[in-house]
Amino acid sequence: MADLTAAPLTTADIRAQYGEMTRRKRLYGGIILVVFVALMMAGFRTADDRNAGSFYDGITHVFDYPNEVLAEASEKVTELPGHLANFFPALIETLNIAAASTLVGLVFGTLLSLLSTRGMAPWPRLIPLFRRIMDICRAIPEIVIALVLIFLLGGGPVPAMIAIAIHTAGALGKLFSEVNENASLKPVEGLESVGSSWGQRMWLGVIPQVGPNYVSYALLRFEINIRASAILGFVGAGGIGYELKNAMSWGQGRYDEAAAIFLLLFVTIVVVDQISSGMRDRLINGAKA
Repeated sequence: MADLTAAPLTTADIRAQYGEMTRRKRLYGGIILVVFVALMMAGFRTADDRNAGSFYDGITHVFDYPNEVLAEASEKVTELPGHLANFFPALIETLNIAAASTLVGLVFGTLLSLLSTRGMAPWPRLIPLFRRIMDICRAIPEIVIALVLIFLLGGGPVPAMIAIAIHTAGALGKLFSEVNENASLKPVEGLESVGSSWGQRMWLGVIPQVGPNYVSYALLRFEINIRASAILGFVGAGGIGYELKNAMSWGQGRYDEAAAIFLLLFVTIVVVDQISSGMRDRLINGAKA
């Protein structure tokens, strides 16, 4: 219990205490920094030893491959338009994979978020179960799910779409559940008082409040899924990533094709990012007069 008879602290006492706290904070910060640097150095040394000591030798050649690609692409720059037209259908396939997986993930993420939000869930005792389902969907990388599905279903865009949709459902479900917690429950209570079903309460009482945020997060996830679908092409999931793998695996002689694919991906990601950023801004802040 505090001593009420103690003399009040003076300005000098407060300044001294603050100085002591600052010094202690700097000391702890310095110790943590030293430990972090030591762990990083030890990790790099371990990785270099397991890599047969070639890390430090190979780091000096990190730009050799990009230089070879650019050199060959510059020599065959006249063939670039033909390559862009040739690989454009593969890019469309990648965009289709990203769009379909985002849509499916949006639907299941919305359902999981509503089932795991207090005050909205029809079965409150099952909220931890639905949250663990979302955790599992987020925890397993898309490439792991895709490899399993490719083994079961064969190569193609369908395994990639399913894999990305599962991860998207977990990620969006987590984000949506946080948005749901800020929604007002008064419309839900009003609809419940007139006998509305759970689906009607969610559709009419919750979705209108959180819809703009849902779409904003879905657009952001769509950008991420474009990159993910391109990466999954390396394991046989189709799309432009599969074409990029073939061009890179072939080596010299097809580096101009790899450069064209890189250019297509870069331009597509920039364009989609600009469009979705503008749409998210309009959804959140409204149209500017």
